[in-house]
Amino acid sequence: MHWRDTLPDWYIDKYGYQPCVNIGTAGHVDHGKTTLIQALTGSWTSVHSQELKRGITIRVGYSDAAFYKCTSCEEPLGYSTTPKCNNCGGESELSRVVSFVDSPGHESLMANMLSGSALMDGALLLVAANEKVPRPQTKEHLLALQTLGIQQIVVVQNKVDLLSYKEALANYQDITKFVKGTHAAKAPIIPISAQSGLNVDALIGSIESNIKTPDRDEKQDTVMHVLRSFDVNKPGTKLKNIKGGVIGGSLTQGVFNVGDEIEIKPGILNKKKKTYEPLVTEITSLGTAAGIVESVKPGGLVAIGTKLDPSMTRSDSFIGSVIGKPGTLPENSTQLKLDVTLFDSAVGTTEDIKVQPIQTGELLRVNIGTAPLLGKVSKVKSKNVEIELRRPACIFEGGNVALSRRIDERWRLIGAGIVG
Repeated sequence: MHWRDTLPDWYIDKYGYQPCVNIGTAGHVDHGKTTLIQALTGSWTSVHSQELKRGITIRVGYSDAAFYKCTSCEEPLGYSTTPKCNNCGGESELSRVVSFVDSPGHESLMANMLSGSALMDGALLLVAANEKVPRPQTKEHLLALQTLGIQQIVVVQNKVDLLSYKEALANYQDITKFVKGTHAAKAPIIPISAQSGLNVDALIGSIESNIKTPDRDEKQDTVMHVLRSFDVNKPGTKLKNIKGGVIGGSLTQGVFNVGDEIEIKPGILNKKKKTYEPLVTEITSLGTAAGIVESVKPGGLVAIGTKLDPSMTRSDSFIGSVIGKPGTLPENSTQLKLDVTLFDSAVGTTEDIKVQPIQTGELLRVNIGTAPLLGKVSKVKSKNVEIELRRPACIFEGGNVALSRRIDERWRLIGAGIVG
């Protein structure tokens, strides 16, 4: 039975047929992020052929789960992902539906992780109990979460079944030292085995207690950040049966309905004018994990069917775009003004490399929403930095931006900025 078939009226009235909160997974490659999501949702988020061959997550993956609470059992025994309690066999009530954002842990895919972080309301930070703490990407992901303002965190101590109690306790103490002074300093640390499902009920209970559903204002101008775009037509489809391009992402505020006119920024490149022009189209269909719907709200991955030529949306060509109602989004701009805070050391390097001040003329990678972009520093005055982007972006004032510098032939996270 799919969770959509168990939704009570109160949930449908408030959130519709979709998840109400986005929770990310972060941590070093092979520490069990995708395995944990499979244990919680029954879905394997690494579905692309290249991901399966390499055994790592490459793109940001989404998967949904409904959490239920037994009306009889004491916490945390009564939490499960099925309407029937795994502990006593009794009936359970829906707590909420959650969407998990599985981000890449490999260092070369950090830009993808940062893109996924832009849509997270909270996060699970996975740490493998059988490895040294912290591993490079564990540290980098935690700082990335902090950089992008994600404060609701649950630390997951995975693979405890591979250790003795004494070894697991020592690892727990190492984790406590590692998160000290960060947003995760007061986060609960839950020991589990994602492979066997050990203690998953306690983890669900901790998620429900510590990662709250944000208050959403449906009356605000709608904003959707794009993570995917594709052509759903199979080769050989007859012209009369061709469907328009599909765009996938997540709403952060507002509502979209079938039939709405939408604007996509920065749009597409006009080669003659050498400028990006926004696109205006109509929503022909809306989809969530529960199926085809008439309207969508913030929470989970949403698919928007459009009247765009499907060749325009294939191969994730719209990643990093922003969608809203016409005339409501910020104007395209290549000028980025930031109030910057640099880290003491570059993140993700094996050696401790001190972060040097940003210099005029240097090339940086910036993550604005779900868009990873390159830009050249045009002006530096104390903490105020101006960057000329190589291509325009739809930039929201007050937004968090991650900054990376090329170090040892990799883009390394060096700090964060707030758009001024």
